[in-house]
Parts: sequence; C-alpha cells; structure tokens
Amino acid sequence: MVSFAPLRCASVCARFSLMSITQDQVVSIHYTLKDDAGEIIDSSPDGEPLVYLHGHGNLVPGLERELAGKRAGDKLQVTVSAADGYGEYDQALVQRVPRRTLKGLANLRVGLRLQAQTGQGARAVTVTRIAGDMVTLDGNHPLAGKNLHFQVEVAEVRAASDAELSHGHVHGRGGHHQ
Repeated sequence: MVSFAPLRCASVCARFSLMSITQDQVVSIHYTLKDDAGEIIDSSPDGEPLVYLHGHGNLVPGLERELAGKRAGDKLQVTVSAADGYGEYDQALVQRVPRRTLKGLANLRVGLRLQAQTGQGARAVTVTRIAGDMVTLDGNHPLAGKNLHFQVEVAEVRAASDAELSHGHVHGRGGHHQ
C-alpha cells in the first residue's frame, strides 16, 4: 500500500497542473506590459505573480480573453487594442475648470491624480495642464487610447474558494487579505 501513495499524489498533481483557465479559476501570472514603442509600462512586482479571479473583470478584457484555456507553464505574447484594454480616449472626459474650484490643494501640479465628484459618482482625474487660473482635468485612464503589449507566463491555475467567488476577488497570498 505504501508504494501506491506516490502514484496517487502524482495523479492528483498531474490533474492540478493540467487545469486550464476558465470562469471562476484563480490564476497567477507573471507579466510585462509595454507600449507601442517597446517601453515597459508595468510588470509583476519583484518576481511575485499577479493573482486574479478569472471572469470577474479583474483584468482588461482583451488580456483575460486571451488567457482563457491556457495552463500553468504556458507563455504568450498578447497585443490588446485600446478598445479591449482601457478604452478609447474620450475627449468628453477632459474638462477645464477654474483653479478656485480646487481650493485646498496647495501642491497643485501637472500629473497629480485626484478624485472628482461627478454626476455619475467619484471618478479619478489627472491634472494635465495649468494655465493661469484654468486647470485641465482628464478623466480618462492614463492608458486609454493605447495598445497594450503583454508578455505573460501562467504560473498557476486553481479553483476559487466559495469566499473568493462570493467576494469577486482572490484571498490570501497574492490577493486580497481579509
């Protein structure tokens, strides 16, 4: 009987490693994100993978779609169009406001990220220009309108826990801690 334990473990381990990425799977990936010029925009931090819950909007849609069906160990290069990434750049989300509307902000500078209250609720905006008494605020994501070039390696795929599914995000190592 003792000789069967390694075979059983090998069988279970083989099934685990063959799990493919589908809805409600917890996925760990190593990634590097570059722009059209080949400049690195972002990457998984210090060798730690990004861990997300597949099918719950935790990644840009184009990348999540390309990862579906992949398995641990798979490597891929994916180009995600702006429309399938952070969206097309929307000029309607750019607004000029008088500086006085931003009272209380002593360190107002280009590049500053703020939370603005809009008719649709809170929205992150970036100060893109200060000219005299007028400040230009941009409500687009900083990567809106840009193609995204990902190099990805799938590190792990596992079933999500009931708690992760009910909360819509990963718990524990590499995820949200509660």
